[in-house]
Amino acid sequence: MLEIKKYAAIDIGSNAVRLLISNVIVAEDKEPQFKKSSLVRVPIRLGADAFVGNAIISDSNITRMINAMEAFKLLMNVHGVEKYKACATSAMRESKNGDEVVAKIFEETGVKIDVIGGKEEAAIISSTDLNTLIEGDNSYLYVDVGGGSTEFTIFSKGKITTSISFKMGTVRLLNNKKSVNKEIFANVEKWIKKNTKDLKKVSLIGSGGNINKLFKMSGRTEGKPISFIYLNAQYQFLKNMSYEDRISELSLNPDRADVIIPATKIYLSAMKWSGARKIYVPKIGLSDGIIKSLFNNTL
Repeated sequence: MLEIKKYAAIDIGSNAVRLLISNVIVAEDKEPQFKKSSLVRVPIRLGADAFVGNAIISDSNITRMINAMEAFKLLMNVHGVEKYKACATSAMRESKNGDEVVAKIFEETGVKIDVIGGKEEAAIISSTDLNTLIEGDNSYLYVDVGGGSTEFTIFSKGKITTSISFKMGTVRLLNNKKSVNKEIFANVEKWIKKNTKDLKKVSLIGSGGNINKLFKMSGRTEGKPISFIYLNAQYQFLKNMSYEDRISELSLNPDRADVIIPATKIYLSAMKWSGARKIYVPKIGLSDGIIKSLFNNTL
């Protein structure tokens, strides 16, 4: 007996808003399979409002959010989605009018948005199928870089030993003063070194739109890691290009061409401080975690 369920996840991040629709294939005496059916990404940079000035989400972005949710509802109806969940992260969490925006979107569209904390975000993400990567006694530092925050989770001997969320997202780094960013990086360095010093042969697992793009640009086959040497060379190459050239010559989206620099720096720094020489890039993130949590009724 084969059963196919359709679930959807809406991930309202600081750099973009995503709708993921997945087929969950349930067969007798087999593990459920999660197959991505559709992924839509809308470049609404809420972090540009939330992390600067008066920290208020603008009227124009509220209108764009309402339009996006209406569009997502139509797409979910067309796909026959039976259950969905919408989660917002640091930009909505930190904006002064975040609660008002959530209420207005619900009033206008009927889409209920849950604003989640950094630890909850990390827990949802780590509920994804990382077990396909995490092997035996090996140690891993899982790094999920978003627009407003970065979540770090350490796996040792197949289990989570500790996790933390830092306000070190790509959009935030672009808008912060250099002195503020220097302090944030120093705090992250201290945490990583403290929590990995007793671990042997640490590897990184990276998630987020930027590392997925870097992996695609590397030409690596799925499942193969990127080396520290390659990632560092790519970082220098990207940094020496102008924003315009990254768009015209590398075909990066305008809202990707700027944030990819601080994102790469975060991954490289995490590798350096943990002693990792390679980074694995499974195509997983908050949306995938929401889908799995919906299926398991853990949300």
